[in-house]
Amino acid sequence: MNNNGPTITVKTGDDMRAIGERLSKLTRGGDVVLLSGPLGAGKTTFAQGFGAGLGIAEPIVSPTFTIARELEGRFSDGSSAHLVHVDAYRLGGNVYAPGQDTVGRLLDELESLGLDEELENPGDNTVILMEWGEQMAAALAPERLEIHIDRPADAGMPDDDREMTSDGVRIVTMIPVGSAWSGFDFENGSR
Repeated sequence: MNNNGPTITVKTGDDMRAIGERLSKLTRGGDVVLLSGPLGAGKTTFAQGFGAGLGIAEPIVSPTFTIARELEGRFSDGSSAHLVHVDAYRLGGNVYAPGQDTVGRLLDELESLGLDEELENPGDNTVILMEWGEQMAAALAPERLEIHIDRPADAGMPDDDREMTSDGVRIVTMIPVGSAWSGFDFENGSR
């Protein structure tokens, strides 16, 4: 396996859900999974599959306006799973303390929401699934799996006519970061 992990071409929302569900079977308590990609890339669709894989009965929706949702399910071994689904899109406003950088501001916001400790040290049965949190996750979670979802423009169209839509192919790249993910092999379903 290469250092960047697999790259998968996804054609439908059902395929994206299936990848999320399959990945959830490889997670364990304490894991942090980071989803990144442009608006409409399929991050929440991936999260829906992830939740289904954990047996979560509640609908998985984007927690954009609530920042985080906590849901209960089960890992593949039957033990209880506590999923914290975070959407950091609205975090990181432009009000900074003197000398404070962007990451510092984001960390302060996470602390005020009580999410900093969850990210730094998820519980034994907790999995963090974070959308839009690249800077925070890098600062707080040295052990994580990064899922990058890209929406390539239609290669058959001239550059001037390319338009991003909700339809079409997505490219999903999985990047394991840290020793906890060193044995990660999505194709063979192992860690």
